Amino acid sequence: MRAPYDNEPRTLDHRTGPHGEIVLREHDGQLQIIANGTFLMDTSDGRSERLLVDAAHETLDERPAPSVLIGGLGVGFSLAHAATDPHWGRITVVEREAAVIDWHRTGPLAPYTAEAFADPRTRIVHADLLAHLDDPAAPTYDALCLDIDNGPDWTVTEDNDSLYSPAGLAACTRRLNPGGVLAVWSAQPSAGFEKALRNAGFEGVRTHEVAVVRGVPDVVHLAVRAA
Repeated sequence: MRAPYDNEPRTLDHRTGPHGEIVLREHDGQLQIIANGTFLMDTSDGRSERLLVDAAHETLDERPAPSVLIGGLGVGFSLAHAATDPHWGRITVVEREAAVIDWHRTGPLAPYTAEAFADPRTRIVHADLLAHLDDPAAPTYDALCLDIDNGPDWTVTEDNDSLYSPAGLAACTRRLNPGGVLAVWSAQPSAGFEKALRNAGFEGVRTHEVAVVRGVPDVVHLAVRAA
């Protein structure tokens, strides 16, 4: 899925928090985020993260200034891309790891998101994604773009499994406006997740493939809340 590396990685920051270990490292000029020993993402290629946002926007009906929630800040590709699009209205990012937010505010990842952080449409929420989706005081959104795991079948921590369960998908439905779009990034297709989306009452369920250098394609799972 990623290009091969030549040199040994260099750890830039390492923290342990309520969700386990989170590491930022540099490898062959790229920055990488590792969570609990699992490679999450790096700065080498943001095509699929940008597609996550674009596919959600293209699936929406033509409503003015749609709002978007980006689940997971990561290396910032999705946020930075959303902020370059003047058609988005409110842009909210929910990130549970304080370290990741710090790396973007004042650390090595700041160059990737400085303009997006300064955009008045952007709001960064330090919270667990499922807790935010379940919060009755949280706003609703026109699009949910979720990229917190390597996919529904390959979660970073076991408690993330609940996001893809019937209860988690019901929370996504409640947080979406009628006709709103749920977009979920995955490192591999998941027929089981497509079935779960249909069982949860979503319409227009489809999977958009993203070509990679080697291995199975990355995908974006798309589904629409009934109007």
